[in-house]
Amino acid sequence: MRLNYVETGSADAPVVLLGSSLGASQAMWAPQVDVLAKRFRVVAFDHRGHGGSEVPAGPYTIDDLGGDVLELLDTLEVEQASYVGISLGGAIGLWLAEHAPERIHRLVAICPPTNTAANPQPWIDRAAQVRAEGTKSITDATLSRWFLPEFTDTDPVRQLLLDCPPEGYAACCEALSALNLLPDLPDITAPVLLITTDSDQSVPPETVVPLAPQIPSAHLEIIETAAHLVTYSHPQTINPLLLTHLT
Repeated sequence: MRLNYVETGSADAPVVLLGSSLGASQAMWAPQVDVLAKRFRVVAFDHRGHGGSEVPAGPYTIDDLGGDVLELLDTLEVEQASYVGISLGGAIGLWLAEHAPERIHRLVAICPPTNTAANPQPWIDRAAQVRAEGTKSITDATLSRWFLPEFTDTDPVRQLLLDCPPEGYAACCEALSALNLLPDLPDITAPVLLITTDSDQSVPPETVVPLAPQIPSAHLEIIETAAHLVTYSHPQTINPLLLTHLT
């Protein structure tokens, strides 16, 4: 599976992978890339079915999506990297830390879903809707969950959602419908920074906060007055946390 990616920073620096949210491409990391690239070799990639990556027919699984990242590391000839992921990207990061611990140096999981298999039907229904009507049919509802009303600079993110291939979006929804990362959380060995927000409607904080005691060496941060896509709306808060943990 060929994943599209963009590299920034020195080729000799430690590698940091950036994994995006469902429906977005690597462009969503614009508020982070330049800051991180001063210290790291930053590789921002598109999940399969997203952005410039290949779009195979679904359904996909979390094993598929995590395996794609391992193949990307092999392509880059990188034995070990740190990983920052939000939403779907955060779930993939946790999967990597569980299933390929030798490849993950440090992990930041931001608003990560971990047990959507407990209520799979909304994801199955959303996949069917997007296949039938396109991503335009879910864009307004998604933005209302991703940002608080007072954050209005949402047009670039809206365009990312509109540009997302419907099959890729739907197939990743199907991966989420079967997701359960909880059993293997205690096996994670990488230092983990968990970030959630007080107003996340997509992955509510009450589903993220209990993860911290289950993960050895995990540190939890709760961002106030913020919703789901906190990397985009609150970079002034998120970026220092990333630098501290990754460094």
